[in-house]
Amino acid sequence: MSRHQNVPALSDVSSTSFSNIRLIATDMDGTLTRRGKFTTLLLQALEDLAAVDIKVLIVTGRSAGWVSGLSSLMPIAGAIAENGGLYFPSGNHKPVVLTPVSDLAKHRQHLTTTFENLQTKFPQIQESADNRFRVTDWTFDVAGLSQHELQILDSLCQQMGWGFTYSNVQCHIKPQGQDKAVGLLQVLREYLPQYSPEQIITVGDSPNDESLFDRRYFPISVGVANVLEYMNQLKYHPAYITNAAEGDGFCELSSYILKSLHISS
Repeated sequence: MSRHQNVPALSDVSSTSFSNIRLIATDMDGTLTRRGKFTTLLLQALEDLAAVDIKVLIVTGRSAGWVSGLSSLMPIAGAIAENGGLYFPSGNHKPVVLTPVSDLAKHRQHLTTTFENLQTKFPQIQESADNRFRVTDWTFDVAGLSQHELQILDSLCQQMGWGFTYSNVQCHIKPQGQDKAVGLLQVLREYLPQYSPEQIITVGDSPNDESLFDRRYFPISVGVANVLEYMNQLKYHPAYITNAAEGDGFCELSSYILKSLHISS
């Protein structure tokens, strides 16, 4: 991957630039994971951040079922699931539905019908393993789909009244207007109002993280190096890019923030 010429490397930033950061809102798959797994280095980085009272909030496309467990088991401040659909505070608190669903059974049936309509044109697409644990959206595996096919799927979903996005793992049929930025801004406003935009850094790697790179709302954002694969498909680009990819990139960012704190103290 060649570095995108318009986005500076994280290593080019002044050592004190991140000394005010108090909250990291980060994607999970491909951003915290390495080859689909959490590493001991990642877990240590989360512990190190918690030790200096820097909160980490996971903002993922993964299902409510998966995120419920993660939010209670990991050293994080909470997690947003389904690309902004639900918020799980830490400590086994009751989840907050960010995208209201008045009739869950009817909502799921509409999603099922939409997916079946897509299958008539793309018979190869398969429901994701975690789809049964979802509330607000519907997912199928992204593997094997070309960029052109993804654009067609997006258009078809729009025609049927749904939104569409995808990551390095899954495609999402979702309510229109539901995205990571909308969900994160609601959580910040209602549950974490003590953090200003200058104290927050957003992190991601895929097209479904694009709204987290919108500088109107999140002036400080970082893409781990594998985001370079998608730069030509993104309207909004991260402010900085790490040298390392996936979870190693997040650990690079974590070290940089901790170093900034040490220098400024």
